[in-house]
Amino acid sequence: MTFPVRKIASAGRAAALSIALGWAAMHGVHAQGTGTVYVSSEKDNAIYVFNAEGERQAQIEVCKRPRDMAFSPDIKLIMVVCGDSNALGLVDVATGRLTGTVPLGDSPEMFALSPDGKLAYVSIEDESVMAAYDLASKKPVFEVKTGGEPEGVLVTPDGKTAYVTSEVANLVHEIDLTTKKVVKNIKVGKRPRRFALASGGTELWVTNELDASVGVVDTQSRNLKQTIRFEVKGMRQADITPVGITVSPDGRTMWVGLGKANHVAEVDVATHTVKRLVLVGKRAWGLRLTADGKRLYVANGLSDDMTIIDTDSGKAIKTVPAGRVPHTVLVSP
Repeated sequence: MTFPVRKIASAGRAAALSIALGWAAMHGVHAQGTGTVYVSSEKDNAIYVFNAEGERQAQIEVCKRPRDMAFSPDIKLIMVVCGDSNALGLVDVATGRLTGTVPLGDSPEMFALSPDGKLAYVSIEDESVMAAYDLASKKPVFEVKTGGEPEGVLVTPDGKTAYVTSEVANLVHEIDLTTKKVVKNIKVGKRPRRFALASGGTELWVTNELDASVGVVDTQSRNLKQTIRFEVKGMRQADITPVGITVSPDGRTMWVGLGKANHVAEVDVATHTVKRLVLVGKRAWGLRLTADGKRLYVANGLSDDMTIIDTDSGKAIKTVPAGRVPHTVLVSP
């Protein structure tokens, strides 16, 4: 078997072989669910593979400008949106190889899968649509018009509803996936970006990049019910740019990447209050928790690294290089 490992800077043949063998060993334990970490690198056209301690194991060559990633339901594939290739890359987890692509529209941004993993719902920035693609046939199925620069996409667990942000219109679009129509436009803060569901699905949290805030939408009334604002001592509001967001496995805590503020915020879901801030690298956007919620991995896009946080103590354990312009973090369950 050959391994898709490109030589890492200053490593010789022996080091490259060691990394390749490490890849094989790592995926032997990956099947047992130890938590392999994947980071997409926009400038390197690659996905970097780390073990739980942040040690780089391999590099997977993919399509151009890889960004958002997700596992297939059976965890056999990693799907990655490639913004400059206008494609959804399909990576085989077992071999660590790009095995195919699904053609997308112009400048795809983020995506979400249907619960059965058969459809990918993708925000297509240059066309101002959310487009649905059949992953088996690799063909477009339908599209729904959105406001300018759609970004975040979230599909509810029942597969009936999709939410999409419009960065230009400052809206969250609620889309009925049965009728394939927008059923509600919800006004939120400036430049909304990403989503997370909370409180048993009754709350939709959306990051507002140019508003230093997170909006909390009541999914039953379909109205914005509260805005949670962030402050970082010594920083202007304009430098606090929330983008990435993820909820803890127990549903009690929301973690928010504050972008140019170089911190992540820990927010109590029940009270909507900021509990603490953790210093990370430059422009913290992509973030993902382990399945037990004990560790948070943060992609820092402007310092080209990833910070690992112990969530119990709220302290950074270490920061490791993660390629040029790391975007999204994915952690195996």
